[in-house]
Amino acid sequence: MNLRAASTFFYRRPYWYLALLLVPPLLWFGTVYLGSLFALLAQSFYRIDDFTAQIVREPTLATYKLLVTQPANVDIVVRTLIMAITVTLACALIALPIATYMARYARGRMKALFYVGVMLPMWTSYLVKVYAWRLLLAKEGVFAWVWAKLGLAGLLEAILAAPGVGGPSLSSSYLGMFIVFVYMWLPFMILPMAAALERVPGSLLQASADLGARPAQTFRNVVLPLAVPGIAAGSVFTFSLTLGDYIIPSVVGAPGYFIGMMVYVQQGTAGNIPLAAAFSVVPIVLIFVYLSIAKRFGAFDAL
Repeated sequence: MNLRAASTFFYRRPYWYLALLLVPPLLWFGTVYLGSLFALLAQSFYRIDDFTAQIVREPTLATYKLLVTQPANVDIVVRTLIMAITVTLACALIALPIATYMARYARGRMKALFYVGVMLPMWTSYLVKVYAWRLLLAKEGVFAWVWAKLGLAGLLEAILAAPGVGGPSLSSSYLGMFIVFVYMWLPFMILPMAAALERVPGSLLQASADLGARPAQTFRNVVLPLAVPGIAAGSVFTFSLTLGDYIIPSVVGAPGYFIGMMVYVQQGTAGNIPLAAAFSVVPIVLIFVYLSIAKRFGAFDAL
């Protein structure tokens, strides 16, 4: 009887029913997620005492001042930001033809095969893939062997000698790190882009052809503008994931800290929780700015 009365009560008052469904997840979100986020933000306003190495729990901007005035810290932020932007651009360029074929031309089993092929690497352990790429990019690895067989060993050495790009080998260079980042996050660009392109009405393409536009013109003036929301949606993933990752820069790449690595080192080895928290705030601010820009291009419409 009580259950029937409660059912009748919520049936007549749908807003109460909706509130009952939303309160538990909202409580979890507000206490666990937002609570920890605000605790992190609060830690960034403390500082480390230079003599005792203890945390001084007094509100101050000294840690943020250290973050933006020390050249090494600024270099870490800039290095991470440049890598995130270049990875995002590369993923967009590689994903566009793949997503276009998947959405506009592939049919039946071929389309299913493409989707499985795109998602298949995501079913494998993240760490296994990173360490496998380290072996592939090693000095005696598969990549170096292929370049040598093609007679391009000298070109590879010239690329690795370039400052800011190369290193002793591909596995110890920013170029190798860039390759691994692109491989890891490419599916996150392809899938939203393909979803956006599948929403393009075929009548628009037919109308463009009827008006005398060549396929290249149709792609440039019709398909590409309509794919922008998908590109923006995919870029949200590739940009944010690159910005916060610390495993790939730790395993593959040239010496030099990234934001994720700096957070790990400062809160672990160095024990400087305020500086680690301040570094953690940087990706939050950058991603917030990036999301604001991506929203203008309809990123959330393609998710």
